[in-house]
Parts: sequence; structure tokens; C-alpha cells
Amino acid sequence: MKNKKNIVIKIGTTSIIKDKLLNKVFIESLSRNIKLLRDEGVNTLIVTSGAVQLGANELELTKRPTNLKSLQVASAVGQIELINSFKNIFNESNLKVAQVLISKNVLEDRSQFINTTEALNELLNQDIIPVINENDIVATEELKFGDNDRLSAIVAIITKADKLIIVTDQEGLFNSDPTSTKDAQKIDYIEFDSEELTNLIGKSSSGAGMGGFSTKIMAAQMAGFSGIPTQIISWNEGALIDSVNEIKIGTLIKPSDKKVKLKKLWIAYGLQIIGKIIIDNGAVEAIKSDASLLSIGIKEIVKSFNSDDGIEIFDEQDNLIAKGVSKLDSMNISKKNNEILIHKDNLLIL
Repeated sequence: MKNKKNIVIKIGTTSIIKDKLLNKVFIESLSRNIKLLRDEGVNTLIVTSGAVQLGANELELTKRPTNLKSLQVASAVGQIELINSFKNIFNESNLKVAQVLISKNVLEDRSQFINTTEALNELLNQDIIPVINENDIVATEELKFGDNDRLSAIVAIITKADKLIIVTDQEGLFNSDPTSTKDAQKIDYIEFDSEELTNLIGKSSSGAGMGGFSTKIMAAQMAGFSGIPTQIISWNEGALIDSVNEIKIGTLIKPSDKKVKLKKLWIAYGLQIIGKIIIDNGAVEAIKSDASLLSIGIKEIVKSFNSDDGIEIFDEQDNLIAKGVSKLDSMNISKKNNEILIHKDNLLIL
């Protein structure tokens, strides 16, 4: 297969659902645009919401359920209509789709993380478009991503996407709520690690103010850390093509210029953290200079751990500076032997 770009498109409920029904006009428009991208050598992966509302309709519920079990049932029922509609409409553009349901624990297991990555890449290799949603039926509160925005960032990360495009009902990020503030200004460009972007999370964390954009911002920060730009746009017939072709539209969240290896991205977003340690200033400087973490640099073991466990690493000012996979059991660490606690290949500097 020739080298293609990978684009992840995240579709929110406000785009896929209109008046509580599936917005088939939108899906038809999406399929036409994805066909154009396919002809230009661009792969697409779709992360979509909407199953819960469709299931609520099928079950004749008067409002969207809120408790976990009812959400699971509604999602399972609604997922059928959702994926069948994608299949039927995309077939009209000679596009094949596949249903992919992902649960968070897939990312916490290294082998499942790799298998998921390989499965998605193989679908793309065979010119099949993954239509992805969270696997709500097996999820618990502890296992849920919490929203499809962050799921879309994970998908972008593991497929090494060239861009994450988030389609919503607003034309981008604003410096204040455009529905209640007359002088709200759209932000055209912003850095993923800027203080300005982080401050916007607080304005939207409750779902008020910024219209619930906090998870979109956090998804953009995850993607940006991994070297992937995020563009937040509203939908029109040409918006997707414009975004892919780098035409000014919506809000572009610029990423880090560093390329992070897939294993270290797993450490960042998939590794289950068990232990916590505090290291001295000399050890901080050493690991930031691409050295392994040695046992002599440990000031305190705050939470014990075994070999192959995930560890959070803090400096003496209690700042989280790194994550990694331990080579040793905490009870067997000896400063005298000055052993490697975390090899630099298994260490991610934050």
C-alpha cells in the first residue's frame, strides 16, 4: 500500500443527531467528503457518538438515561441502527465500513494496545473505514473513557494520525461563551501546551460557559503532546476538505514538534499506574538528559510496586515529571548497588 495520510474524524451527538433522530443528511455529506479524501490518498477513521440517543428512541424512553446500566442497554440497542446507517449510506459511495468497539482496559494492557493498533491499521490497509465507539456494554465506571473526545485522541495516537478533526455545533474554540457573550472571539490558532488553552478548560468544565468543550480541549492536548494537530470545526459540505488541505477554518490546536514513539505513548495514556516515587534533583536532571533512572536517585517510595508495574515519578517539589515501567520490586531496591530502576526506553518525560 502506498504511504497515505491518516485522519481521525470525531463526530459529536449534536452533529449526528437532529431532533433526537439520526441525521442521515449529515452522514450522506460525510460519506461524499470521505470519498473525495480517499481519492486524494487520505485514510479516515471515524469516532462517533449517537448510539445512546438512538437506543433511547428504540426503547421509547422520554429522555436520555443517566445511570450506567440503562446507558449500556440504550447504547447496545442504538449501536445497531448507527452502524447499519453508516454501512448503507457509505455503500452508496462505494465505501466499506467496519464497526469497532473499544474499551479503556484495551489500552492498559500492552499486548492488547498493540493488537488494537494493528487491527485498525489492517482495516485501513484494506481500504475499510473503522467506525469507532466506546464498548459501553462491557464498561464500568472505572473502565470508561468518559467521552468520545478523548477516545478519538487515543485512536489518533495509536494510528499515528496526521490530524484529529473534531466536528461539533460550534465553529471552533472561543475565548468566552459565544451564546451568552456578544464580544466572544473565535480562536484561530493556539498551542496545545499554552496556558491560554489550559485556562479554557476551567471555563467549560461544567458544560456551561464554553458549551462543554473541556473534553475537546483535553483531547487536543493529548493529541498535541503526541505531535498530532487538532482542528475543531462545525460542519458544512466543504469543511472537512478545507481542514485536511490546511485552509484556515475553525480552531487549529498546534502540536508539539517532537515525535513520540508508540511505546512511550502507551506509557503516557495506557499504562496502569501502581507506584509513586520522589527523586532528587540530580536524578531529575539525569532523566531529562535521556538517562535511565537509577536507584540512587530515589528520595522516597510513596507507593510500593512490583517489577513491570507503572510508576509515577515526582520531584522534590511534588511535581509530576515522568512515568515509567519499573524493572525492580520496591522492596528489593538497593541504593548501594545503584541499579537501573527504569530503563530510559521505558521512561516518559512529561
